[in-house]
Amino acid sequence: MTQPVGLRMLELRLLCRSLWDFVRSMHLLRAGGPCITIFGSARLGEHEPAYEMARDLGKSLGRAGFAVMTGGGPGLMEAVNRGAQEAGGRSLGCSMSFAFDQPMSRYFDRCATVRYLFVRKVVMCRQAIGFAVLPGGLGTLDELFEILTLMQTKRMRRKPIILLGRAYWEPLLLLLEQMVLAGTVARGDVALLEVTDDISDALDLFAQPARAVVLESCEHQSPAA
Repeated sequence: MTQPVGLRMLELRLLCRSLWDFVRSMHLLRAGGPCITIFGSARLGEHEPAYEMARDLGKSLGRAGFAVMTGGGPGLMEAVNRGAQEAGGRSLGCSMSFAFDQPMSRYFDRCATVRYLFVRKVVMCRQAIGFAVLPGGLGTLDELFEILTLMQTKRMRRKPIILLGRAYWEPLLLLLEQMVLAGTVARGDVALLEVTDDISDALDLFAQPARAVVLESCEHQSPAA
């Protein structure tokens, strides 16, 4: 059965808009070095302990030579970008056009705004050598479990996934353990997650893939024998 012309035009518009979002955001958000993508709540402000933890994380990553990329929003995303800028690191954001107003962080070197969530996820994941997950809600969980699924199905190579804030993530880890016992989740998939309260532990876990990126870059730049 032939589709109505109007429906085909809507599909074509979706394809064209998403392609433009990909091209523009990938051009704007080149990390220029090892990049860590951070997810976390947009709702937790400066009065929350998690904000300071996120800001310290951004500072530590910036000082260690990592670029940071967040979803470009307020709350813990802002805190990470803010900390990275304060430390002289490269601070990137990929924000969304929402139907409701959401204030954007101002602590960026560069930020791209996209229309579609699937575009945002690809852009935020493609150059990341690791992921830090701060306390967050449904959006943060969506991003976390999509990354886990991509690694489980080998659509993404294995990269460090670090949950920061042990007390916050403990109920989720208990649920995952129950799912392992029920046979619905493989223990090896849960083992992809690391949980800590110590930012220095996270930096240590990110260091190995960062060295691999540097070595790969050196190999590409070496003249042919």
